[in-house]
Amino acid sequence: MFENFIFQVAVSGSNGQLGREIAKIANKHPRFHFIFLTRLEFPLDDAGKMKSWLDVHQIHFFINCAAYTAVDKAETDSEKAFNINAQAPGYIAGLLAEKKIPLIQLSTDYVFDGTSSQPLTEIAATHPVNKYGASKLEGEKRVLQNNPLSMIIRTSWLYSEYGNNFVKTMMNLLRTKKSIQVVGDQKGSPTYAGDLAAAIIRIMEWDYFKAGIYHYSNEGETTWYEFALEIKRLTGSACEVLPVPSSGYPTPAKRPSYSLMDKSKIKTDYGLTIPDWKTSLAVCIDLLKKQEV
Repeated sequence: MFENFIFQVAVSGSNGQLGREIAKIANKHPRFHFIFLTRLEFPLDDAGKMKSWLDVHQIHFFINCAAYTAVDKAETDSEKAFNINAQAPGYIAGLLAEKKIPLIQLSTDYVFDGTSSQPLTEIAATHPVNKYGASKLEGEKRVLQNNPLSMIIRTSWLYSEYGNNFVKTMMNLLRTKKSIQVVGDQKGSPTYAGDLAAAIIRIMEWDYFKAGIYHYSNEGETTWYEFALEIKRLTGSACEVLPVPSSGYPTPAKRPSYSLMDKSKIKTDYGLTIPDWKTSLAVCIDLLKKQEV
């Protein structure tokens, strides 16, 4: 029905990991014309500028990749975290609702408290243990309340060849240190931003758009320690990697000890096949190795 129609898609936070991964594959999807927005063009702390941009530009989807992601800093900078992660998405959702434009809002596994022992579904009880998680949960609530055409995608342990992330940090440490310690008692699943970007475009290409909350991460379960061991294996590092309990590596913000998410809903509703975390990690590390040559 819409074979020759070009959908205009705005992507905020375009300099972040997910925004850059969407940009990398954008030209493979000619049905969409992506408009990549930086904080200069679409500042989440300036309601007037956001409204002006949306008033001028005609779009069919809005993907909000912009966020306050400094988890530890949010403990003392919680007002800014809530402004960017809760107030701004809620405001954007309301503006889009007036034009009946769907919003895809990214969220986090940190909305959970880590006390579960089995993969968390979208209806599992939320109870953040840090200010960052609380700000993202409030953002979810405001988005869903203000725009019935909103989809929340919770993801976890995001990494890519871009920006700052665990994989790139580990590769650097494994290359420069003789021994490192990595937390071994927090369980979850990494998410390669390239896979998530492809999944989001798949969702927009689907025959229907279902609002609500969805979970997306790579398949499989691991700990940060096991994650680091796999990075070591793939890079051929001789660095010794040792597990340490969370209590031995205190941080300003508490992390959930278990945040593995159940992806059944997004796989069923959108026909997605999600790669195993080790498979995607190998893909990303191969790309990072090529950058070093």
